[in-house]
Amino acid sequence: MSEAAAPAQALHRQTSQHHERSAHLAMLEAESIYILREVIAELDNPVLLYSIGKDSSVILHLALKAFYPGKPPFPLLHIDSTWEFREMIEFRERHARRELGLDVIAYVNEEGVRAGINPFDHGSSVYTDVMRTQPLREALTKHGFDAAIGGGRRDEERSRAKERVFSFRDHQHRWDPRNQRAELWGLYNTWKKSDECLRVFPLSNWTELDIWQYILQEQIPIVPLYFAEPRPTVERDGDLIVVDDQRMRLRDGETPEMKTVRFRTLGCYPVTGAIESTATTVEAIVHEMLTTRLSERQGRAIDRDEAAAMERKKRQGYF
Repeated sequence: MSEAAAPAQALHRQTSQHHERSAHLAMLEAESIYILREVIAELDNPVLLYSIGKDSSVILHLALKAFYPGKPPFPLLHIDSTWEFREMIEFRERHARRELGLDVIAYVNEEGVRAGINPFDHGSSVYTDVMRTQPLREALTKHGFDAAIGGGRRDEERSRAKERVFSFRDHQHRWDPRNQRAELWGLYNTWKKSDECLRVFPLSNWTELDIWQYILQEQIPIVPLYFAEPRPTVERDGDLIVVDDQRMRLRDGETPEMKTVRFRTLGCYPVTGAIESTATTVEAIVHEMLTTRLSERQGRAIDRDEAAAMERKKRQGYF
């Protein structure tokens, strides 16, 4: 190859890769919008579970596209544990409520708050059950929602890989991974008994890299916690925990240190680990995703509190 031909070939390769990526994202987008419209066509009272993370931001963006120029014909439901990062709550209020003008239901287990349930005294298992799973079941029942749309992806965690796109829950919102319907050739069976509920996962076939490339392509707003910046952290049980407010309990010998970190996944701050990173833009995050070999949920303590922890939680009604 001549020196003059090399730049042209490199440009051709980059252009070809860009076209392939755009076509791939267009296919995923079309599938997700089809699923969202199928929910509205087949179910009576759906809701979008809004965790304020990157997947929720993508699925909200898809919902805005699916029903444009109208607003999505369902409310957003955020199960507020009261231990989310402050920036997440600020983003929910500013973006979802004020900028988009959407109906956001923030549901808190007030009984759990009065009982003082927290991640430090009660452990991640009890804490997640009381402040996440129970209020989710209560909120779905209270409002009579028959379908809960969420941003779960099959590549996140092995129990999520078992989920169907339309995943059934019994009258107590319990999941049985051995009792699911086949979904062949994009055909979905939405029939259910009157007291059953569905979980619907329009992002099932997306990967973490797809999510970030789509955020980059569509310029989707996201919580700033995904971008690297110096934050006060303590290293605890192998995780980098950011000290987000005065409620953080430090163990003997722990002193917060400023580290340049960001999050790949967001949850309750005392049980969500950050990663050291220099990615301060979406472009840099995409590049980081192309080279990492570590799991997206490596920093989520609730995934590790026992063997098959996530599947057990989902069987009990966790999202």
